[in-house]
Amino acid sequence: MERHGSESYFVIGEGLLGESLGGRVALAADARDAVPPFRFSRMGPRGDQRQLTDASLTKVANAMAVGGGGDSQIPSGFTYLGQFADHDLTFDKTNVMLGQNVSPADLLQGRSPSLDLDSLYGAGPADPGSAKFYEADGLHLRMGKTDAADGIPAKDGFDLPRGAGSTTAAKRTAIIPDPRNDENLAVAQTHLAFILFHNRDVDTLPAGGSPAQRFAEARKLVTKHYQWMLRTDFLPRICLKRVIDDVFANGREAFEVSATPVDVPTMPIEFSVAAYRLGHSLVRSAYNWNRVFDNHAGSLDLLFAFAGLNGDFLGGLRLPSTWIADFRRLYNFAEAGRADLTVPEAKFNRAMHIDTRLSIPLKTLPGFPATEDNLAFRNLTRAKMVTLATGQQMASFLRSKGVTLTSLTSAQIRDGNGGAQLDGLTQPQRTAFLRKTPLWFYVLREAEFNQGRLKGVGARIVAETFHRAMQGSQVSIVRDSAWRPTLGPDNRTFRMVDLLLFAFDGRKNLLAPLG
Repeated sequence: MERHGSESYFVIGEGLLGESLGGRVALAADARDAVPPFRFSRMGPRGDQRQLTDASLTKVANAMAVGGGGDSQIPSGFTYLGQFADHDLTFDKTNVMLGQNVSPADLLQGRSPSLDLDSLYGAGPADPGSAKFYEADGLHLRMGKTDAADGIPAKDGFDLPRGAGSTTAAKRTAIIPDPRNDENLAVAQTHLAFILFHNRDVDTLPAGGSPAQRFAEARKLVTKHYQWMLRTDFLPRICLKRVIDDVFANGREAFEVSATPVDVPTMPIEFSVAAYRLGHSLVRSAYNWNRVFDNHAGSLDLLFAFAGLNGDFLGGLRLPSTWIADFRRLYNFAEAGRADLTVPEAKFNRAMHIDTRLSIPLKTLPGFPATEDNLAFRNLTRAKMVTLATGQQMASFLRSKGVTLTSLTSAQIRDGNGGAQLDGLTQPQRTAFLRKTPLWFYVLREAEFNQGRLKGVGARIVAETFHRAMQGSQVSIVRDSAWRPTLGPDNRTFRMVDLLLFAFDGRKNLLAPLG
């Protein structure tokens, strides 16, 4: 299994922090100042002298991986939309930029966080490294075909494009800019939905203009609708809405506050290593995937098996038709007034609560040594590796910047609200934990006291990071504040269900082709 996520971080002003290297590895000045790897930064202080022992972290990780704390009100599709957005934020576009005239500015932009959908578009159809993602017309993104299975015929347009190369592994590999979007079936089908969204947008553009002009217009329209959906639909589901509204209306208080809007952003490690790992708490152990794999038959391990990055389609080369997603089970189309595209509650998949508990399959990740296969342990030790600030440090830091928030009390951190129990810690370990709480745990504990949405420290880190990434993107609804969506029900509304309805032409036989 290819390991997901960055295992080393180039932190501006500090150098390379590498997990396998046990800490900072200094780079020569010219290596830092030329074109660095993907650019991380530190929003708050370092957590020097505030890291816990591995023994304590192991106990905490085991206390967390005991099963999710119940269903939330968040449709499960948002778990994997969040993963798709994470990959978009952290996509290193320089891996696919093979043109002869790539400027240093483009290289810098390509290694910085943005919400430009470059994980979908690569460097565009004119770049020789990205042309393979497109149809011959240079306008449409390629799609794939499923394999017939159990009496269900092969279906065009319901899998990612595959088949480059002659080896079995190459034939299974998705032909998309970011291989991580084929890590599991749920994020792969999400990526496919965005391909369809782009292609339908191309098909509905007014006639006229060159192919390059039409592509540029389609990409701009798709990207702005995507950003609007993240800001108005996705973020308020995972964060306290008033924090999101405050940041997008009044600006940032703590992260790159003085940056010129078009300056190239960085990615705060407090977001990447801690706050945005809230998504791990949302993961279910099993899903009512579609009519064929119903009644929780869509287990998490099978969602990884039926994808090309780490899976093998159980011996096949492409997705079997029996595993096409039923999007009605992942998103609530009643929100768009489409009761005809809903399923009974018992068939619908809701994400788990955002809290300090993780689904049991995340306790034993395949491909890792037994001492490192607990996802919670990996998250906690990665934070230690980069000397991440504690929750208490970040609360103090944000208050010093003018952010109004209430810190968790020691009793709240200790007891939680339906989350992980810390009874396994010794008294000295517990005392240290309550004073030096790992930021990831702290953020999830905050959510336990806010009905499963981030608040306080966690909400502020996530809101400010998304705001800066949108502001600094080449296409930006933050900089173009007068822009309004045109592909939803009105000029204020564009949700993920609206994106799917547009992409699939509102047709049940496309959103749920197995019935």
